[in-house]
Amino acid sequence: MAFFLETLLGGLMAGMLYSLVALGFVLIYKASGVFNFAQGAMVLFAALAMARFAEWVPALTGITNPIAANVMAFVGAGVLMFAVAWVIERLVLRHLVNQEGTTLLMATLGIGYFLDGMGQTLFGSAIYKIDIGMPKEPIFAFTGLFESGLLINKEDLYAALIAAVLVILLSVFFQKTSTGRALRAVADDHQAAQSIGIPLNRIWVIVWCVAGVVALVAGMIWGSKLGVQFSLTTVALRALPVVILGGLTSVPGAIIGGLIIGVGEKLSEVFLGPYVGGGIEIWFAYVLALAFLMFRPQGLFGEKIIDRV
Repeated sequence: MAFFLETLLGGLMAGMLYSLVALGFVLIYKASGVFNFAQGAMVLFAALAMARFAEWVPALTGITNPIAANVMAFVGAGVLMFAVAWVIERLVLRHLVNQEGTTLLMATLGIGYFLDGMGQTLFGSAIYKIDIGMPKEPIFAFTGLFESGLLINKEDLYAALIAAVLVILLSVFFQKTSTGRALRAVADDHQAAQSIGIPLNRIWVIVWCVAGVVALVAGMIWGSKLGVQFSLTTVALRALPVVILGGLTSVPGAIIGGLIIGVGEKLSEVFLGPYVGGGIEIWFAYVLALAFLMFRPQGLFGEKIIDRV
């Protein structure tokens, strides 16, 4: 029983991190109605900025306290992601208002390649380290209930808590604020939103800024766990089954989908892996997403689109 609970908790914590990356896809889709293929590049770019700023801040300011240096690096990386969002809106999105979804989709591909190249130009292509002080040693919890307790990775626990707080804040933002409602209106119909006075350009800047912050937090956490390297862009690919499962238009769907994928991966690898061979954790999520595409393409919480002709 203890081993099962350890696996379950590990899956839930991994699922929260998947949800965090998936939120970036959902945010952009809700505001523009287009799938953002640049999300992985945004995670990498933000992580590179965080890692390099953490190195440069002590040298430039003389600050030796690692907490203060990390806070300044995070703020600097956040400002940079805001600037990136403004440039994207000014140079790309502003000229694509009311264009076909395919046009916007190709634009996000171009943005992704641009951010990949710009990240290497500005910050280099080496493997960098992000140390935000999260403890890496495991702990044994609930020793009174189980003979040897439950083994929990403290770094995964802290990362999951950070992701959960951000997810909750974004959910409140979308559901309870006027800006969040404006974002949903823009996603439904660009022209109708403009006709009632919603400034489309400003909304796009806001949503790309929020998506940039989400990418920064995701990049910071994954960079702390895996190191900042250019394979970090593949983290976004791990979130694709999450948005398919939960629904591209649903913030709660990204959360539930991430938890299902995280738990499913861990349990299948541990309990089914010995019977079907190793590596099931790699493809399990995609098989599950394929099944949903066949029987419920809008996902668990996505909106079903009905076209009448």
